[in-house]
Order: sequence, then C-alpha cells, then structure tokens
Amino acid sequence: MAQDQAAQTPAEEGDLGIEGIEPMENPELVALRAERDELRDRFMRALADAENTRKRGERDRREAEQYGSTRLARDLLPVYDNLRRALDAANDESRAVAAALIEGVELTLRELLSVMTKHGVTPIVPEIGDTFDPQQHQAMFEAPVQGTKAGQIIQVMTEGFLLHDRLLRPAQVGVSSNTQG
Repeated sequence: MAQDQAAQTPAEEGDLGIEGIEPMENPELVALRAERDELRDRFMRALADAENTRKRGERDRREAEQYGSTRLARDLLPVYDNLRRALDAANDESRAVAAALIEGVELTLRELLSVMTKHGVTPIVPEIGDTFDPQQHQAMFEAPVQGTKAGQIIQVMTEGFLLHDRLLRPAQVGVSSNTQG
C-alpha cells in the first residue's frame, strides 16, 4: 500500500483516475483567476478612462487657445463699427477740411482689422444683391424692392465677423421680400 501511494505523482493528485473527466479545480485557484480577470477588466477601464480624459483635456486646451479671445473680440466690434461709421459720415467737404484726421481714422481702422485678422477674426462683408444666408446674416427688415428677388440683400447695416470658424456676430442686413423678381 505504501508503494501505491509513492507511485502516485503530485500531478495525479485530485485525479479520479477516469479518462475523459477533468480533475477538480482547486477553489482557491478559481477565486484567484476570477479576481485576476476582474482586476484586468478594472485596469483596462481605468486605462481607457485616462486616455479619454487626456484627449478631452487636449481638445479643451486647443479650444481655449483658439476661442479664448471671444469675449475680447466681441468687445472690440463696436469700436470697429464706430470707426467705420465715422468714415462713412465724412463727406467730400469734411474730407478736404480734415484730411489728416480722416487719414488717421482710416489707418486706425486698418490696424484694428489687421490685429483682429492676426488673431483669427475675419469680417463677413455681404454685398447688395447677395443671397441671404441665415448662418451668417441677420435680417433686420424685409421690404419689397423692384428688380430684386425674394431673399436678396438690399441693404447692409453692419458687417458680421467670424472667429476662426465660429460666428461672432452675424452681418445685419435688409432683405427683399419680392415674390416676382
């Protein structure tokens, strides 16, 4: 009987000796494998979450860099509008009398526009006769005007502006309501 026990190898322990039937697994081993699988799953989820957080942070940083000046740009638009109005109000007589002043206002307006363009602010300058685009224009009024088609711009009150690809302010326009053309 001692020989029979000695002949049994450790690999055969727990083996029922019947071919085709798996040996019974140790409950500790089953528990450790389950814990390993759970920890692997939690690790992979944490890794994916960290990667998503990194990507979101990078996107937020890029957007802050690109669109962080939105408030300042919006605050500068009335300055641009007032300089433009001052130039539009100057008639030939006042241009002759105050040529240096008019030139100074023109230079200031050009410099302001140059700085705004440098920082991604570009004007939307619709022309009379262009088609109204609700993505870039704001209709201030509608009026029937002979020789125009419905939806054509008939007056431009203020220019609009984009900050990169986002609308800062729509151009304010009057639109024809003619149905004939």
